[in-house]
Amino acid sequence: QVQLVESGGGLVQAGGSLRLSCAASGRTFSSTAVAWFRQAPGNEREFVGVIVWSGDRIVYSDAVKGRFTISRDNAKNTVYLQMNSLKPEDTAVYYCAAGFWTGVYYSRAAQYNSWGQGTQVRVSS
Repeated sequence: QVQLVESGGGLVQAGGSLRLSCAASGRTFSSTAVAWFRQAPGNEREFVGVIVWSGDRIVYSDAVKGRFTISRDNAKNTVYLQMNSLKPEDTAVYYCAAGFWTGVYYSRAAQYNSWGQGTQVRVSS
């Protein structure tokens, strides 16, 4: 099983940028998918985006498409979430999660069996 540790959260003004990191330890495969989710107080966990470890598939939610970018560094076993043009509604705890890529249901939290501890992102207006 993959272990995940997120970092990079913080407080930023609206319109600003942050980059989150998700460091993976343990064995990853080309078919491993690493997703980002977020959860704001009182809300359900929301899918942000996912990357297949092979890098040949990246999917974003409509809420972040065009503003957020997911990438990975194989040498560092790390996945990144670059967040630009941040809005107050992006405020949430952000989690990365890993699981087997099936090509379907990738936006569902239940598809992932390894989760990081989360990192807080706050966007002020």
